[in-house]
Amino acid sequence: MKTLNFMKKSLIPSVFWSLLAMVLIAFGAQAQTLAPLRILVGAPAGGSTDTLARALASEMGRQLGRAVIVENRPGAGGNIAADAVAKAAPDGNTLLMSFTSHAINASLYPSLPFDPVKDFTPLTCVATSPSLLVAHPAVPAKDVRELIALAKAKPGQLNFAIGSVGSSLHLAGDAFKMQSGVYIVNIPYRGTAPAIQDVLAGQVELMFAAVGNAQAQVKAGKLRALGVTSATRLAAFPDVPAISEVLPGYESSAWFGLFAPGRMDAALAKKISDAARKAVASPEVRRRLETEGYIPVGNSPEDFSKFVQAEITRWAKVVKFSGAKPE
Repeated sequence: MKTLNFMKKSLIPSVFWSLLAMVLIAFGAQAQTLAPLRILVGAPAGGSTDTLARALASEMGRQLGRAVIVENRPGAGGNIAADAVAKAAPDGNTLLMSFTSHAINASLYPSLPFDPVKDFTPLTCVATSPSLLVAHPAVPAKDVRELIALAKAKPGQLNFAIGSVGSSLHLAGDAFKMQSGVYIVNIPYRGTAPAIQDVLAGQVELMFAAVGNAQAQVKAGKLRALGVTSATRLAAFPDVPAISEVLPGYESSAWFGLFAPGRMDAALAKKISDAARKAVASPEVRRRLETEGYIPVGNSPEDFSKFVQAEITRWAKVVKFSGAKPE
């Protein structure tokens, strides 16, 4: 009898660990057999949106227990990737990492092959990216107030370098002109890099630039920061005033958000949103985003949905003022 009891006691741990091993093996096999979750990005590899998507994908994969890959579909201001996701099955296998242009394109383009609201399920805003209003050091304006006075004294004699027509940085400048009542000429470029180079060379006086693209030149004294586009001053530039301190209500931060196709099952959408929000909140992802000049967000789907609709309304007014047309 004692021998039987001993055998029972010794078998229980063995059976437990065997069952646990079988469960783990089955889980691993399931994760391996699941098709990778694709995050489509409407911008080239190496850009801001792509960088954010890749930072998010790795941690989301751990949260969901499956592979998450990034697929670049650049073109048409992000509309090619957005259209592919809008037409994808809402099965949780295809997502979109979009950006401010998702809201801008709603009024910038005469027609779109998708509805930017109805054809998508907002999951979370991943991050925002404030910009700097920078000037060549030869410009005789030390801050936003002096720039407005200078531009009003010399209408049409100052220029804004624009890296991409219809981009958030282009419209940040037009929103500035609309609210301040100044006339500054836009000079379009094919990309941020050549635009910044001409401002550094003094060929163009002014530019709205992402913090990550201009902070090194500002700190080196090669560019002068006149203001920041966030609602309040940035910790990295505590002496640079927010433009809203002179133009109340002015704010123009680029944003990057995760969307699923429309009509997604609510439980599935919550599962993916929760994984994305946990990824944004993870120390590794937060540290990476903050190092590159982004402000992590990770808000709820409900808050993100309201934000997107408000952005569509807000940018429609600026697009109308600017008269911008898609490239």
